[in-house]
Amino acid sequence: MLIFILRRLAVLMLALLVVSFLVFLIPYIGDTDPVRALARARFGRLDLDAAAIEALRIELGMHKPLLVQYLDWLGKAVTGDFGNSYMSREPVIEQVWSALKVSIVLTLAALGFAFAVAVPVGSIAALRQGGSLDTTIKSLSQAFVAVPEYWLAPMSILVFALYLGWLPSAGWRGAESVILPALALSLRPMGYFTQVMRASMTDVLNSPHIVAAHSRGLSVRRTLIAHGLRNALLPVITLFSMWMAGLLGGAVVIEVIFAVPGMGRLVYSAIVNGDLPVLQAGLVAIVTFAVLINTLTDLAYTVLNPVVRFNNAAA
Repeated sequence: MLIFILRRLAVLMLALLVVSFLVFLIPYIGDTDPVRALARARFGRLDLDAAAIEALRIELGMHKPLLVQYLDWLGKAVTGDFGNSYMSREPVIEQVWSALKVSIVLTLAALGFAFAVAVPVGSIAALRQGGSLDTTIKSLSQAFVAVPEYWLAPMSILVFALYLGWLPSAGWRGAESVILPALALSLRPMGYFTQVMRASMTDVLNSPHIVAAHSRGLSVRRTLIAHGLRNALLPVITLFSMWMAGLLGGAVVIEVIFAVPGMGRLVYSAIVNGDLPVLQAGLVAIVTFAVLINTLTDLAYTVLNPVVRFNNAAA
């Protein structure tokens, strides 16, 4: 087990190192000179002479070889120093940390609700295969997957905020502000979780050890809880981790429509405004959390599945 954890940590560090280098190269990929972009943001002028541009290039250390620049940038990034935003002139790490906390709350609320609904509903559908309840659950889960967020979010505001007046329409000012965007964000993963849970539970219920448990006289409920649920949850946990990693920076539509100051909106604004330090720091934060989540998922597999735990211990 210890060897497995050390291997996963080594893979994590290597992945972060590769991603950090690719993120560092972003200013050099486009047609815009990053020094001129910073000069425009700092001085508000486009007509700076070549001497001023070169002086700024030396000040930023961009006259050094690319590898040296990367090592300097990486050394600062490890300590959380990504420089200042081109737009707000404030430290980038403060903006990223503030947005990241918001996105974590929103993502956990959305996926937690989706998971809490999908696990029992998917299990019930598996137990009622072919029946009217199973058909209804499958139809609803497919509909949830198909509903686009750019339509669902405005409709949610129209119904629950403007017509009924139950919830605020936008902003991030308290617990009530989380409910509407979290519900709108939860429907698509809820549909996927339900379908995967139904399929996984169906396979588990048809497996030999479950059939043997039935033959020993165990009730369906006891068999489901004692033998089936833990194994059936494994694919759902994998899907949960994938959605968690994706929504931390991928809930752009929901965050923009509901005016949620999260990572998706921050990265989107950085791209639109050409704010390279914010874009770099935001991408590093998103990828770091994604890799950490995937690593924790692998560890959860070893805890929930004895076969995986045995194979990891043997390796």
